[in-house]
Amino acid sequence: MSVHIIYYEGAKKKMRPIQSREEYMKLRHSTRQQKIMKAVHEGDEELKRKLVQMNYSCLPNDDSSLKGSTRMSTTVGMDIDHVGADEMESLKERILSKKDELGLLMLEVSARGEGYHLVFRRREELTQEENLKWASDLLGVKYDEGAKDITRVFYTTTGEELLFLDDEIFEAQASPDPSKGRGEGTAKASSQTSVLSPQTSALSPQTSKTFKGIPYSEIIKEYWMRMGGEPEEGERNDKLHRLAANLRAICDNSESLLLEIMPRYGLAEDEMKAIIHSACKEPTKGSKIMAEIVEVRGTNYELRSGEDDEEEEKLSTLNSQLSINSLPMGISESIAAVGPQLAMPVVTAVCPCIGMLATGVSLDVHGVQRGLNLISYIAGDFASGKGMIDPVIDAWMSEVMALDKMYQMQEDEWRAKKRAAKNKKEQPEEPKLPVRCLTLNNTVANLAERLANTEGKHAFSFTPEADTVAQKWKSTLSDFSVMLRQSYDGTKYEREARSADAVNVHIEKLLWNVVMCGTPDALYRVVSNYTDGFQSRIAVARTPDNTFAPLEDKPHVLTERQTERIKQ
Repeated sequence: MSVHIIYYEGAKKKMRPIQSREEYMKLRHSTRQQKIMKAVHEGDEELKRKLVQMNYSCLPNDDSSLKGSTRMSTTVGMDIDHVGADEMESLKERILSKKDELGLLMLEVSARGEGYHLVFRRREELTQEENLKWASDLLGVKYDEGAKDITRVFYTTTGEELLFLDDEIFEAQASPDPSKGRGEGTAKASSQTSVLSPQTSALSPQTSKTFKGIPYSEIIKEYWMRMGGEPEEGERNDKLHRLAANLRAICDNSESLLLEIMPRYGLAEDEMKAIIHSACKEPTKGSKIMAEIVEVRGTNYELRSGEDDEEEEKLSTLNSQLSINSLPMGISESIAAVGPQLAMPVVTAVCPCIGMLATGVSLDVHGVQRGLNLISYIAGDFASGKGMIDPVIDAWMSEVMALDKMYQMQEDEWRAKKRAAKNKKEQPEEPKLPVRCLTLNNTVANLAERLANTEGKHAFSFTPEADTVAQKWKSTLSDFSVMLRQSYDGTKYEREARSADAVNVHIEKLLWNVVMCGTPDALYRVVSNYTDGFQSRIAVARTPDNTFAPLEDKPHVLTERQTERIKQ
């Protein structure tokens, strides 16, 4: 295939082949694509970047190419830009009249309507730029010299702007034969070829076989999303082994079927057979993750097959938003560390961390500037996985906690000096250090004093056991509730006492984000008053009921790589 769609996986720009006219036209005819094109035609050129992007010239994977190509394309994409309105029609007729000599495979009007994109058969004896110059001379028109590199992508338009399309552009291509000359190596693959070479694109399993009506390619793609992404260098064999071990549950343990549908990432057939055979030798068992994927993808696939294009667009947007790989760095790693079942609880837990770290950032909420002030409670029964969230929060807060540890060491030194100078006239001055990660196993006075010393930055508190709050603040829960409400609103907080030794606090804006984990009944003890407004200021997430779920052989854990990316 010589036409590829561009997509992003995290920060990486990748591509996958479009395998049929139907798939290609569906992308061009989508409601989203048509709405963007309408806005571009009406003058909103910034939206052009939201259009589907296609590549028609690519190289095999190397450091300079888009990831996802597997062999040199047999076509060249050419951009003819800044054509006068009075020349557009005559140029179109000239291109179409020379389509056979040119080897034309696709012609479309560009997004701005001031030129054309065209795709023609590559002449193997010529370089990318030489091909463009050859076509330029043939058509008597200049090409856009800013779009001459081989990995250049085009902003695709809708079906209305498509003027010519030849199905040859979607046909499989053979790999060049190194024993032949430069101009003899590329030939059109036989239409009867059903299995591609071992270098098949990682995103395109070798067949269109399905399970319960869902293509295995869709299932594998979703599996990679849930498992933190496709294999990186050094983990390919291990990840493929785990994929095979899970995938066999919906393949009747068939090694031949697995060999046919699994991506290979450059591995030879013998190596793939060995990996699959090893995975299938393990004791037979089901796969929880495959069952989840089939259930979710099955529902989505039925919706996608409907005729309502608007519903399809909504579904596509939803899937994109829920895809781990489409989420920002740090968030995607947090979800991958706990698994999809705890996705919402972990996001609810890390958002206050992000708000605390982004202290000083404010948002316009209905015309009022508000800080990122958040309070969360993660509710779940015993053994429901709440503890998996703890290391994720530690990873997010590691830098601040390291700084706090240094401050606490300074405080310990002051306490030691104070004890040593107990009976002396001169006492060491107490340092006012900006410790920002505050324990909830505390008193109102101590907490208020800490909050006053944060130098106008957000403080943060986390407890894996909400009963700590319920017990420690039992007689002062109303004070706790008031402080949290004021921190959510970012309002003034003051506390005065007559004694000179007592804590007196005057905080212009109380900034304090809090995360608590606990059982549902502990939540009732912490939020004991249902008429004081605390309820409207707390975000609650519930862990799923796993009472009868089997223990996982390989439970999700926060890896060193995920921790490092969260820290970054």
